[in-house]
Amino acid sequence: MTYCLAIATDEGVVFASDSRTNAGVDYVSTFSKMHTFGVEGERQIVLLTAGNLATSQAVVHLIRRDIDKQAPTHLLNVEYLFEAARYIGALSQQVQGEHAEAVSGGGFDVSASFIIGGQIAGQEPQIFLVYPQGNYISAGEETPYLQIGESKYGKPILDRLHMVSHLSLEDAARFALLSIDSTMRSNLTVGPPIDLLLYRLDALSIDHRLRYKANSPYYAALRKSWNDSLVKTFGVLPRFDWET
Repeated sequence: MTYCLAIATDEGVVFASDSRTNAGVDYVSTFSKMHTFGVEGERQIVLLTAGNLATSQAVVHLIRRDIDKQAPTHLLNVEYLFEAARYIGALSQQVQGEHAEAVSGGGFDVSASFIIGGQIAGQEPQIFLVYPQGNYISAGEETPYLQIGESKYGKPILDRLHMVSHLSLEDAARFALLSIDSTMRSNLTVGPPIDLLLYRLDALSIDHRLRYKANSPYYAALRKSWNDSLVKTFGVLPRFDWET
């Protein structure tokens, strides 16, 4: 299992993902689920992957092949980001079909889901969730975030985004890290390192891509501050009528 998310703000987009691909009793493996594609000054596109690792890897390999071979449609020549989402959906369906046929009757889940987003010059930044079935949705004003993978534990953090009247890109990044941290505390199949990318509006370049291990100083400080704040807040919650 995995957990990836993207948050759209007025200042740009934040992308975050864990890196755990296996969490067996005696074997833990990691693999980055964040991939970037872009042309400096023209477009920057970020892809997050969840689900069957063989499927998601194959999709990424096909994306890079199409770019190298200058295929009629690839991530560096689509005119709109929704076309990129549709392209990813088509590749995913193709790969899933091939894998399902190869393991027919084996009971394996070959499905994968994706978050794709970024900005093409002259357009607003956008984020899309591509389902295993190949269709896609975009984030909206009421729900400016998208999640894939083990999403339920980190959702309560993101549901409080509306409490901040003007969310800076950096605040959105902190929300993303706390959402992943909450998920890791409740599900061992989600784990570090955490990949974090901040894309600033109209930059058309990637200036801040970070990777945090469990003991990375900033991430450790953020976790401690959040935990301490929760304990402090619990201590001042309203008392019941019979409490003195």
